[in-house]
Amino acid sequence: MSEKRDMVVIGASTGGLEALKHFVARLPQDFPAAILIVLHIGSQETSLPQILMKHSALPVRNAIHGEPIEPGVILLAPPDVHLMVNGHHVHFSNGPKENFSRPAIDPLFRSAALSYRSRVIGIILTGNLDDGTVGLQAVKAYGGLTIVQDPRDADAPSMPLSAIEHVDVDYCLPLYGIAETLVKLTAQAAPPEPGDVPGAIPEENRIALTGKTLMDELEKIAEPSTFTCPECHGSLWEIKGTSPRRFRCHTGHGFTARTLAHAQTDMAEEAIWGAIRALHEKEMLLKRLAQTASDTNRMEDAAEHAAAARQAARQAGTLRKMVSDARQATDVHLG
Repeated sequence: MSEKRDMVVIGASTGGLEALKHFVARLPQDFPAAILIVLHIGSQETSLPQILMKHSALPVRNAIHGEPIEPGVILLAPPDVHLMVNGHHVHFSNGPKENFSRPAIDPLFRSAALSYRSRVIGIILTGNLDDGTVGLQAVKAYGGLTIVQDPRDADAPSMPLSAIEHVDVDYCLPLYGIAETLVKLTAQAAPPEPGDVPGAIPEENRIALTGKTLMDELEKIAEPSTFTCPECHGSLWEIKGTSPRRFRCHTGHGFTARTLAHAQTDMAEEAIWGAIRALHEKEMLLKRLAQTASDTNRMEDAAEHAAAARQAARQAGTLRKMVSDARQATDVHLG
């Protein structure tokens, strides 16, 4: 008898709490598959399990490292660890962040695809940027099914839009239709498992599981780029043959090109704001010098200091406009 689709992995970010509340409320008490969820919560403790439990007929709790994965149980990624699947057990990794997140969505999806193959159903809900796209590609590559929340229905449509752009998704559904569809899909037999899947999925999964990057292994799946890691400032390597384009550093931090561009904008903006602050301080100091010179009847010095203060103010204004223009350009380009 063929095995059923018994592993559901879900990723969400901005707007994800409300989306998950509505999702779990629609699942029946006899739902037959395990559900593992990553919501971008960073390192902060949350009451997410308690909140979702109030809306769910299924048990909801934070996962425990090493525990067996059981059907009909919803396990959540705890703060500051990657929630992963290793065989039929939960695995926590303190490895490098991916797309500036830990927990991140891609490590969960990738590891579930490797362990459960065609029995996986991967779901991307509301969120900004594009974490989860690469993980959904892995689910698809190993024969699993892919579902994306309709971007028109999402509080933050970027993650669903990215998934649709880069993955031949099986279902694009409004939030209210996802649970009902899952009930039908988990009652179906999974297709035969695919053979060997080319690409970097196994090696990237090993990096996330162990938290270690071996240079000779990285060289097999990537080639040096001209960019530096915004997390650790090491050299970034571009993963070969990927869309979206992706990068990893030798310590294991991973980024899509879109997330990297967003980070570079933030870094440039931070540097410019530092320059604006310095110019403001320079302006204030020059005004004081001008006042002191005027009080002591050194009018030529006073005029010189006042002119320099005005120049500093103009320079700060120019930099402010640069920040605004750069942010608008990035927002338009990255969606």
